[in-house]
Amino acid sequence: MKVGIAGIGAFGLKHLEAISRIDGVEVACITGGSNTTRLEAIAQRFNIPKVLPSLEACLALPELEAMILCGPTQVHAAQALACLQAGKHVQVEIPIADNLADARALVAKQQVTGLVAMAGHTRRYNPSHQWLHQRIQNGKLVLQQLDVQTYFFRRTNVNAEGQPRSWTDHLLWHHACHTVDLFQYQTGQVAQQVNGLQGPLHPKLGIAMDMSIQMKVASGALCTLSLSFNNQGPQGSFFRYICDNGTYIARYDELLDGEGNAIDVSDIDVSLNGIELQDREFFAAIQEGREPRSSVARVFAAYETLDRIEKTLK
Repeated sequence: MKVGIAGIGAFGLKHLEAISRIDGVEVACITGGSNTTRLEAIAQRFNIPKVLPSLEACLALPELEAMILCGPTQVHAAQALACLQAGKHVQVEIPIADNLADARALVAKQQVTGLVAMAGHTRRYNPSHQWLHQRIQNGKLVLQQLDVQTYFFRRTNVNAEGQPRSWTDHLLWHHACHTVDLFQYQTGQVAQQVNGLQGPLHPKLGIAMDMSIQMKVASGALCTLSLSFNNQGPQGSFFRYICDNGTYIARYDELLDGEGNAIDVSDIDVSLNGIELQDREFFAAIQEGREPRSSVARVFAAYETLDRIEKTLK
């Protein structure tokens, strides 16, 4: 299977590393950014035959079957629509859109084309969250509260590698999207009650640097989410699952109990890398002609909830 990747920032590199561990898939082209020297070096490192000037140039390759989109949030929906229009399967990194109307349009386009359109909602694939999902689904655990901290230090416009970037990130439509989808996925319910508060807007970036979100589903389970771009300390997202007979802390692919003891999740899936498992699902769905675990249709409810939360911020 020949695939292309658009957007070779921090997450584009993660996908390239993941795909290098998956048999039967070749990255045929990459595109994104004006630093051609950097892209050529990356192509050489991963044995990629073509560095192309645009997404359109990638889509014009007749041998290309699919694209993975890792560019700026603001172009996710338009680029994903272009891929489907060109007859290519597409995986678009989280979020699939930064507003509800664009997310809805992407779901509708997928239904018309019948192609695989998958969202990069990695929390559905991390072995830590899979371990908990299995136990919640079979009734061994009942989730009472999901308490999440998503913290970064980004008072200037930089990416996850600390490099300057041309677009502005968003706490709600990007970083909160992970938790909103995860909470509804783990409970199997859509939040009935939502509330959001945000701090002052950054004078130059124009975005809120701090945010607090609350959700409640019909079962009574709560989600409490704190987000910040002002945090000085450990970076990333930390998930505390408070259940009826245990507490668990998930840190990406790592899982601990409430006392900090490590839980072995090595037998949950074929890899301990969430991005790799996400990519494996994308390729398997294409090969098997089925809907992936995080299809744009299956994650759409999260975007409806984000839209409701955004209205409470205003």
